[in-house]
Amino acid sequence: MVAETAREFEALEAQAQRLMGVFTKAGYEAVAPAIIQPADVFLDVVGESLRARTYVFTDPGGGELCLRPDLTVPTCRLHLERHPDADVKARYCYNGPAFRFQPAGVSAAHPREFRQAGIELFGETRREQAEAEVVGLTLEAVRAAGLERWGLRIGDLGLFQALLDAIDMPDRWRGRLRHQLWRPDAFREELFRLIRDPAAALLDLPADLVATLDPADPASSEAEVGRYLEAHGLELIGARSVSEITQGLLAAAADAAAEPLSPSAAELIETYVNVKAPARAAGARLADLMSEREIDIESALDIYHERLQHLVDAGIDPALIEFSAEFGRNLEYYTGFVFEIVVPELGTGSPVAGGGRYDGLLKAVGAREAVPAVGSAIHTERLLSVVNGGGE
Repeated sequence: MVAETAREFEALEAQAQRLMGVFTKAGYEAVAPAIIQPADVFLDVVGESLRARTYVFTDPGGGELCLRPDLTVPTCRLHLERHPDADVKARYCYNGPAFRFQPAGVSAAHPREFRQAGIELFGETRREQAEAEVVGLTLEAVRAAGLERWGLRIGDLGLFQALLDAIDMPDRWRGRLRHQLWRPDAFREELFRLIRDPAAALLDLPADLVATLDPADPASSEAEVGRYLEAHGLELIGARSVSEITQGLLAAAADAAAEPLSPSAAELIETYVNVKAPARAAGARLADLMSEREIDIESALDIYHERLQHLVDAGIDPALIEFSAEFGRNLEYYTGFVFEIVVPELGTGSPVAGGGRYDGLLKAVGAREAVPAVGSAIHTERLLSVVNGGGE
């Protein structure tokens, strides 16, 4: 919640100082990215869910701007302003407000305006060590702020991608399943559709528009979609762009000629996403599952175990680390390892901190090449409410 009294404000400021003290002591440079950001940058990279929750407005000069919904993207932009080639390793920390519309209603755990204190690590090629560093430092910070009881929930989009790559299916299906992973109901609906009838999506689409699309010429197809929307007076008020709508239509048209996903492949995917266990036991379960099905994702599993060892070496009790295969977080720029710090008072729906790997984000906001990147953010109001003995 936004601080309503001088005492609450002072408590938040004192907590922020403790968090930032841990970060700066570890060598992270304190920065203050701008609150108002170019809307197009955010709308292109954060994903459909957060895009629909971003406060967007037009300034008097006609520019489309937004109130930052997180601080990771602004920190990426700040880094690129300093280092346009993104060829310098850097560690940043920050503390400041972010803004999101709350479709389920505003509450103490889910306010429209909230603070994030976080860290971003760019350019470190020792990926698993960097991930353990970020998790360990985030835990050190929340403990310094007074958090005593917590659990660490982890996921691995790299493992999931390795599984999808090992199964015979069109690449567009891999993209859709990956996109829906963190939405369990939507994920299973998409998986079952691919088993039953991949072309079913065409039934709800305008046949006259689909007939004008050419998968070999995406540019002309996008122009056709634009003309169709204009001719029918349809405005882009939702979360998707004309390009994204076109891509969806072309994918649906391609699905009409595709064979359904095999039931055995779907059953394997379903079994995988249901794996949820303490991290070491989960790794063994996944290894057994892949061996039983003669699926080779050994290199991805090796990375999983290496990361886990780095987390243990960082002083984290493995008994407090739970792996959930269907956990992917709701920011779509994440590309690999993801994590959340959860507490009993708030549950998994309101983590006090979270983050992960996002190797494609710096390129998406302007770098020439993909850059290894990992970070985390602490929801400081939630943290303070738990430390002070409150909850939602």
